[in-house]
Amino acid sequence: MTTVGHLINGEMRTDAARTQDVFNPATGKATKQVALASAETVEEAIAAAQAAFPEWRNTPVGKRAAVMFRFKALLEQNADKICQMIGEEHGKISHDAAGELQRGIENVEYACGVAELLKGEHSKNVGPNIDSWSEFQPLGVVTGITPFNFPAMVPLWMYPMAIACGNTFILKPSERDPSSTLFIAQLLQEAGLPKGVMNVVNGDKEAVDVLLTDVRVKAVSFVGSTPIAEYIYSTANANGKRCQALGGAKNHAIVMPDADMDNAVNQLLGAAFGSSGERCMALSVAVAVGDQAADALVAKMSAAMQSLKVGAATDSSNDFGPVITRQHQQKVVGYIDSSEKDGATIVVDGRNPQVAGYEEGFFVGATLIDGVTPSMVSYQEEIFGPVLQIVRVNTMDEAMQLINDHEYGNGTCIFTRDGEAARYFSDNIQVGMVGINVPLPVPVSYHSFGGWKRSLFGDLHAYGPDSVRFYTKRKTITQRWPSSGVREGVSFSFPS
Repeated sequence: MTTVGHLINGEMRTDAARTQDVFNPATGKATKQVALASAETVEEAIAAAQAAFPEWRNTPVGKRAAVMFRFKALLEQNADKICQMIGEEHGKISHDAAGELQRGIENVEYACGVAELLKGEHSKNVGPNIDSWSEFQPLGVVTGITPFNFPAMVPLWMYPMAIACGNTFILKPSERDPSSTLFIAQLLQEAGLPKGVMNVVNGDKEAVDVLLTDVRVKAVSFVGSTPIAEYIYSTANANGKRCQALGGAKNHAIVMPDADMDNAVNQLLGAAFGSSGERCMALSVAVAVGDQAADALVAKMSAAMQSLKVGAATDSSNDFGPVITRQHQQKVVGYIDSSEKDGATIVVDGRNPQVAGYEEGFFVGATLIDGVTPSMVSYQEEIFGPVLQIVRVNTMDEAMQLINDHEYGNGTCIFTRDGEAARYFSDNIQVGMVGINVPLPVPVSYHSFGGWKRSLFGDLHAYGPDSVRFYTKRKTITQRWPSSGVREGVSFSFPS
């Protein structure tokens, strides 16, 4: 069985003291193994990154950008192969994997413009013959810890800009679907990146803890669940590191009585069930304002869901694929069970989908649950599966209060034709990313991504303008060249 290893100092390595199976979630069978890095292996990667940093930080920014231009071209040339890898290990259907990869490539495009983004500020004659300017300098060795649900896109949120800014990078991807992530990193080497600038170590908590505690690592970027995000953030901070840790979500869509219901249903189908709901921006709760809107929504959703196809990534006509593991399949089904036990109505039941030829796969069908209340555990927690819950309220203010009271604040949207209601919603909702008739308000690459409340630990969001600030530190220089032959006296007052 093939073993997926590590990329350290430009060389492929296999640290096989410990391994873990990698499954095809459509078949339920292990297809390869991934090496789990020891502390010593991670330290080798850190040492390689540390050694590569001085030369890379002094490489002209135009040459660093040129690597990113070549990297972008290689990603586009190898898109089909990358999408196939994602499908085999994550289960994502090819059209969904292609969308993921394209959003990652857009972040590489943004990094190609790093020369403009790193321009500092300059002021002449702030005092007599005194000039002052600021510049943005790289931090050094930085790291990213990324989740299983976007093995291509989320790493590309991080290291293209970090590297373009002059840092060296260590990526610790998810051990559940490592192949596409490692292959993409190899393409970056092929694009001309010097050895040691980009390193990949596959592993588990042992590898993560080395990255969080080693003094040579200056910053940590993380995407995953909220409990782990909180651990990453607190541990990194305790060890003097800059950290951004993006956590979980419970994204609500308000459906107003005046909404274009057919459009809302079409949008909710993709936002709730695309990628099997394994997105931190998935819409998992529809808050219907008034019973008339709720009844229409449930009727139209349940009818439209009958035509949804769940199946293997090899069939591009499928709408979504399996969830990532057998354990996660059982967890999602457990939330459906608990909502039913708590008094909700299972309108469309996806607990036992029949996928011919893939009877052992980790499938959960599209599920619609009505009559959900905020007291239910299934409402309070992130399900991360193809499950849409309907909550009924009487007013828009009541709907907004539900969202504002929830511990997560990642994404939200409203379906309405009323501009006044939309403006009030966007101004007053306590959520980081907001859509108006847009169900997945994921910012484009030149804006930044991040939630509020317990969906984000740290001050700076991911990618976009915030990424430049996260991966650099500002230095301000004040310079004076006294006129020849002029001797100045001593001054003990504060300079002004």
